[in-house]
Amino acid sequence: MMKLALEDRVFSIVIHFALLFLAFVTFYPFWNSAVISFNLGSDTSLGGITFWPRAFTLENYQVVLKDVKILKGFGVSIARTLVGTFLTIAATSIFAYGMSRKELIGRGYYMTFCIITLYFGGGLIPTYLLIRGLGLFDSFWVFVIPSIISVWSMIIFRTFFRGIPAGLEDAARIDGCGYWGTFLRVVLPLSGPVVATLSLFTAIAHWNDWFVASIYINNQDLLPVQALLKQTLDSNIASELTQDSAAQSFLAKRQSYTTKSLTMATMMVTTVPIILVYPFLQRFFVKGVLVGSLKE
Repeated sequence: MMKLALEDRVFSIVIHFALLFLAFVTFYPFWNSAVISFNLGSDTSLGGITFWPRAFTLENYQVVLKDVKILKGFGVSIARTLVGTFLTIAATSIFAYGMSRKELIGRGYYMTFCIITLYFGGGLIPTYLLIRGLGLFDSFWVFVIPSIISVWSMIIFRTFFRGIPAGLEDAARIDGCGYWGTFLRVVLPLSGPVVATLSLFTAIAHWNDWFVASIYINNQDLLPVQALLKQTLDSNIASELTQDSAAQSFLAKRQSYTTKSLTMATMMVTTVPIILVYPFLQRFFVKGVLVGSLKE
């Protein structure tokens, strides 16, 4: 094996230390939140909780998981993620397949219109009026229908479809397949990596979104779990602003959990499920995104 020069060794060491530092800075806030969620709230209020729980407890999670609103929020989030991801990937892939066809008249103009939407939006107030006019206000479908087409995902799909050998589609046409048959039997089965990758990105966007619910949903039974987490964070900030330190210390001593400890437990409960999806789809990331975005 060829030995590295001194400059290369120094550069490699610096890069490794920089990456380790970046990994630590990125991971530590999540780890600290997890530690606080497993620590007694009354003990957490004393400070000094860093890398490991000082007074281990599961009471924070017991309180969170007994909350009926959180359980309903989980149901809404799961339903929204599954339905929204399926419809978005289905509609966007069909749209992208049409845009990838060379015989489509005016596809250059259509593509220009699509790209414009990536840079310019209608604005919050016009969008609000449109949603209300469509009757989606305070409805489950407000989570799904407005985002059913993703232009960014369409571009990835389109580029990937254009990289599929034309001979495969010609063979399908000879066997009697039309556009739908070719798409469903030939193109889509070959698009596993890009479908898996974009499905994960779409699912994460649906799972993490709280903004849509905060604007268009008044029914508490339709709030996703992230919107409930946002309400918990807001109430935590409000309580810290309205109470002095002496009052907070007195309340913390009277109960084993605090607003902060419950907030961290809720954060872990809402974050871990989507994180667990990554290991199953990680092998598709590079192949799906790079092939779909670079291959012509």
